[in-house]
Amino acid sequence: MKKQIQTTEAIFPMPVLLISTFNEDGSVDVMNAAWGTMLDRDLIALNLSETHKTVENIKARGGFVVHIADARHVAEADYFGVVSGHKVPDKLQHSGMTYVRSEIVDAPVINELPIALECGFVEYQNDPTGLGVIGKVLRTSAEESVLKDGKVDIDSLEAIAFDPYTHGYYKVGGRVGEAFRDGLKIR
Repeated sequence: MKKQIQTTEAIFPMPVLLISTFNEDGSVDVMNAAWGTMLDRDLIALNLSETHKTVENIKARGGFVVHIADARHVAEADYFGVVSGHKVPDKLQHSGMTYVRSEIVDAPVINELPIALECGFVEYQNDPTGLGVIGKVLRTSAEESVLKDGKVDIDSLEAIAFDPYTHGYYKVGGRVGEAFRDGLKIR
């Protein structure tokens, strides 16, 4: 029997996404954002309020990079979430991580994180049912260490998810089935 519990702000698990942008002075801002999803193969939505420094930077620069946070960098990922870009102007420098400038958007690609989705800013939706930042994924890159047969190997990636009930981070891994095949056995 199910027991009623308190509703939280999210559905578990939530991906831990690290959004990198350039500030006005060229320093690097990175934000931890768990509220993000794909709208289509090349469209991403980040449910972020306009009060975030990252959103200001996205609108001003027209580009951003979404990184998938991994277990090796959980402390840095959390740091990017608990420290405001309005108060600490160069969060990346404080983290000890490094970057290269994207060749296709005006945003930094963080070297230490295994996956990067370089995005062009499409629009900001701020009506009551709006999604926030909408971006077009222009290029996706992954470190060879997380690839198997040219595709991302989730176990090697060690992506982390956020648990909104206990405020914990969990490693994603361990294949349990075959999508689009296992369900066909039920017919």
